[in-house]
Amino acid sequence: MSNFVDIRDLHFAYGERAILSGLDMQFPKGSVVAVMGGSGSGKTTVLRLIGGQLRANSGSITVDGQEVGRLDLQGLYALRRRMGMLFQHGALFTDLTVFDNVAFPLRENTPLPEQMIRDLVLMKLHAVGLSNAAHLKPAEISGGMARRVALARAVALDPQLIMYDEPFAGLDPISMGVTANLIRKLNDALGSTSILVSHDVHESFSIADHVYFLSQGRIVAHGTPQQMQESDDPYVRQFVHAEADGPVPFHYPGRGIAEQLGMQEGA
Repeated sequence: MSNFVDIRDLHFAYGERAILSGLDMQFPKGSVVAVMGGSGSGKTTVLRLIGGQLRANSGSITVDGQEVGRLDLQGLYALRRRMGMLFQHGALFTDLTVFDNVAFPLRENTPLPEQMIRDLVLMKLHAVGLSNAAHLKPAEISGGMARRVALARAVALDPQLIMYDEPFAGLDPISMGVTANLIRKLNDALGSTSILVSHDVHESFSIADHVYFLSQGRIVAHGTPQQMQESDDPYVRQFVHAEADGPVPFHYPGRGIAEQLGMQEGA
């Protein structure tokens, strides 16, 4: 199986602060790949680099044979039209109806007549169970439904690559399960490649073909969900089993409390 996205020896920093160091990641066509890790580990930065919002300091990101860092603005926009993005918390346009939110990328990026756009939007909304909510505003539906509308918008152009930034954040258990099943089903129906950035172990493991774990900008482990579930790696075990003690410390690194309070040890 060939890789739709291929990342090689990727380095990225904000000024002097290193965010990603020497990443090698492969995302095969037709697969769902989860990128997991604690807050600040660089997960969302990976998505921004793939989409060309950020440029790597060194290394390469290749999407369907095109190196993102070498594309001009026109080439980058053309590549982005083949991508779908589900933003954290949905990021719907609050003043537009559910219908117009999903229609937005079709109207902006295609010359399709309005009747065809109508049919396509209703089909996408039907796929996420919300065709009867087309006339409502985002404020008039639940948070879980809003996330499904955002998912319908993300796949409106039948993208070859779909990126999900924390799609389960803030959802109740039922909505999480529904969203996870939709991500898997839509990926398989479209033949897309999906990159799933998430903290949620259960839902991510239930739909992912492969998992990467990031810590401090580096890949500390990767493999199938089953392999990660059984991993003896201290970081993976702490994350998967939600253990309080492990490589990820509770306290922010620095001076001890005794030193901060000006106390002498042994006093």
